[in-house]
Amino acid sequence: MGFEFGKRFLQRLILTLLLLVLTTGGIAAPAHATSVDEMPQVNAGESSWVVDEAEVLSRINKGRLGSSLDNLAQQSGNEVRMVTIRHLDYDETIQSFTNGLFEKWFPTPEEQANQALLVLDTVSNNAAIRAGEGVKSLMGDEIAKSVVSDTIGAALRSGNQYNQAFLNASDRVVAVLSGQPDPGPPEEKDTMQVESTFTKAEDTDTENATTWIIGLLIAATIIPMATYFVYLALGR
Repeated sequence: MGFEFGKRFLQRLILTLLLLVLTTGGIAAPAHATSVDEMPQVNAGESSWVVDEAEVLSRINKGRLGSSLDNLAQQSGNEVRMVTIRHLDYDETIQSFTNGLFEKWFPTPEEQANQALLVLDTVSNNAAIRAGEGVKSLMGDEIAKSVVSDTIGAALRSGNQYNQAFLNASDRVVAVLSGQPDPGPPEEKDTMQVESTFTKAEDTDTENATTWIIGLLIAATIIPMATYFVYLALGR
C-alpha cells in the first residue's frame, strides 16, 4: 500500500510541477522566425516607408519617420524603407535577409537604383543596409556601415532604444541622401558611472514573477512530501 501511495504521490508531484511551469510561462515558446516570403510586398514609389513587424516602434515615431522619408522621396527621388523583424531563420543572416527582401521588393536594376533598405532583427539586435547604385553614389559603404554600427548601435547599446535608433538613422540617412554633409553618428555617452541605482519597472516585475514561481514550486514539492510522511507515520 505504501508503494502504491508513493507512486501516486510522484505522479501528482510531476503533474503539479508541469502545470505550474506551463501556466506561469516557465516554458517560453520559441520566437517565430520571419522569412522573406512572409513579408508584405512593397513596391517602388509606394509610401510604405516603415514596416514594423516586430512592433517595437510607437505610432507617433512611425509617423515621424514616414513623414521624413516621404519628404526625402519627394525632394530627391531617393527612397528609404525601414523594417523591423522579430527573428531570423536559423540559416539566415541579417544581411542575407536584407538582400533577399530588397530583391523581392525591387527585382530589377532600374527599380533598385534609388532604393535603400534598412532592416533590424530585434532578437539579435543586428541590422543591415542594402542600397541601389544611385543611392551608393551618395551613401557609400563606409557611411552605411557606420549607420548600422554607430548610429543604430549607440541607441541599442543604451538600452534597446529602438525608436531613437530609427529616428537617429533617419536623420543621418536623409541628410546624406539629400546631398548634405554627413552629420555622423550621435555622441555615445559613457553611462557606466551615472546609471540609476533604482530598479526598472520591468526588472521588478520579472523579479516578482520569478519569486512567485520559485515559491509555488517549493510549495508544490514540500506539501505533498509532508503529507506523504505524515501518512506513513500515522499508518505505523
